Amino acid sequence: MSTPEQPTEKLQKVIARNGITSRRDAERWIIAGRVKVNGQTAQIGARVNETDRIEVDGKRIRVASQDKFKRRVIAYHKPEGQISSRNDPEGRRTVFDNLPRIKGERWISIGRLDYNTTGLMLFTNDGELANTLMHPSAGIDREYMVRVMGNIDNEMLERLRKGVMLEDGLAKFTDIAEARGEEDSINRWFYVCVMEGRNREVRRLWESQEVVVSRLKRVRFGPIFIPAKLRKGQWQELTDREVKDLEKSAEAPS
Repeated sequence: MSTPEQPTEKLQKVIARNGITSRRDAERWIIAGRVKVNGQTAQIGARVNETDRIEVDGKRIRVASQDKFKRRVIAYHKPEGQISSRNDPEGRRTVFDNLPRIKGERWISIGRLDYNTTGLMLFTNDGELANTLMHPSAGIDREYMVRVMGNIDNEMLERLRKGVMLEDGLAKFTDIAEARGEEDSINRWFYVCVMEGRNREVRRLWESQEVVVSRLKRVRFGPIFIPAKLRKGQWQELTDREVKDLEKSAEAPS
C-alpha cells in the first residue's frame, strides 16, 4: 500500500475512473474480494496511488494520480449503420472505429444511440464522469429531432407529455415542440426531450401512439449541442469550458 506521505485516493474512485464500473459497484467488488492491491485482497477504506498495482478479477488496471489525470470529452456525430458497443459479434462497424486513440487510456461512451439513430454522442476518458452523467439521478435531458408519420393531434401530444406506460415503466417527453416543415406533408418534424437514456425510449413513445418514426437524430445532451459543422463520422474535442459545464450539469465530482 502507499506510504502516508504519498498523495492517495480512495481505491473505489480509482477503479471507477477507469470506466469499468461505477464507484458504488467498485465498493461491492472490494467487499466481494474481487480486488487486489499489490497482490493482497483489498479492504474497504484502502487508499492507493500511481505506484500501486491494482487488479480486478486478476486483470491489472491503470492508475493515474488525480493531479496528472486530464479529463477529456469528445463529441461524435454518429451516422446510421453503426452500433454503440465497443465490439460486435456480427462484425458491424462501431462508433469506436472512428475515434482517436489515447495512449494508456480508452474512450467510454456517455450513453448510447441505436443502430438507425444519428446525431450527438459524447465520449470521455473518465469512467466516473460517464457513470455520473448516465445515472438517472443526474437529471440530464437529451434532445432529439424526430420525423414522424401518422395522425397527430394535441391530445396525443398531451398524453406524451404526461406519460404513457411502456413495457419497462412510465415514460414521457419533458418537452415537445413542432419544427418547421412542409405544409400538407405526410411527415412532421418535432423536437422532443427525455430525461433518461432508456433503450429506444423516443421511438417507443411515438410507437405507443401508433405513429411511425422515420428519422431520429440526437441534437443535444445536457448543455452540449451537436457542433453545427461536425459531419457524420467525425469527432471534435470539447473545450475546457464545455467540459466544466457538463460536469456542473450533473454536479459531477472534479
